[in-house]
Amino acid sequence: KSEKREESATTQESDDVTRWGKMALLAYRDKHILSAQQLRKLSEHKYSCFSVSLLDPLLQPWWNWLVAQTPLWLAPNLITIVGLILNVVTTLILIFYSPNGVEAPPRWTCLLCALGLFIYQSLDSIDGKQARRTNTSSPLGELFDHGCDSISTVFVALSACISCQLGHYPNWLFFQCFCAIALFYCAHWQTYVSGTMRFSELM
Repeated sequence: KSEKREESATTQESDDVTRWGKMALLAYRDKHILSAQQLRKLSEHKYSCFSVSLLDPLLQPWWNWLVAQTPLWLAPNLITIVGLILNVVTTLILIFYSPNGVEAPPRWTCLLCALGLFIYQSLDSIDGKQARRTNTSSPLGELFDHGCDSISTVFVALSACISCQLGHYPNWLFFQCFCAIALFYCAHWQTYVSGTMRFSELM
């Protein structure tokens, strides 16, 4: 009898969790993530970028060649997400070998992470070109791109900290992560205010 009671109680708890989960999903479905005003502003947004980066003249030919090799049927957002996944996966491999940033990770993990970052940055640079090339550019696509960039910033900062074994110096580790996220936020805040994304000589 006690076993039946325990089984009945477990079943009841499972049903309760399922019911509450469904209620939460229904409540979330009825909510709008963006307000009508925000959606209107998003639809009015026009992409604007200004760059004086020292590396821009060197990398633009590579990006132009790369996007020329990209099939027209490949969606720009798919390019963005593939780059993000590569960056995240290579960083997670690095974290696996040095979870606290103290142990020296194998060299191949650092090289793999650097390669993943290079591929991510290359794909991140051509997704907009692919969108304009296929006439599929949109403010929502740019928002998606920058959302992926915000996630990637965290993993880039972590990979840099682990590669330098900043786990030995927690204050420097915090400073590096804080600077990476703060600079990303400030860059997008000035874009929000001015309407133009600007890249300086060292960005």
